[in-house]
Amino acid sequence: MKLTSLLSSALALGGLWMGLAQAEIRTDLIGEPAPPSAAATRTIEIQPGTRWVNVTGGEVVKFVVGDKSFVWSFDGTATSAGFNLNQIAPEGVLDHPVQGYLAPNPLYTN
Repeated sequence: MKLTSLLSSALALGGLWMGLAQAEIRTDLIGEPAPPSAAATRTIEIQPGTRWVNVTGGEVVKFVVGDKSFVWSFDGTATSAGFNLNQIAPEGVLDHPVQGYLAPNPLYTN
């Protein structure tokens, strides 16, 4: 009985942790979509096995997923944040969850 209760609690906490890891953030806090013609400072290719990406504030990043792509300008007010890349990708571009990690813009750090 105690083992069942302990296991149930562990599973519940694990589910809560996963939910927090994939929590949605207001997209305006991390930036905004950029036009496809924007001069990207970086290109990140998303493969089927890609689970996370790292970006830095101030970057304009082109994300390439197979034959599809989108560009995002990380010019928001968030100084650092975890975010769900699927939340900013156009509909149908990503076919699996990808976690993003935003580092602070180096122009504004000591």
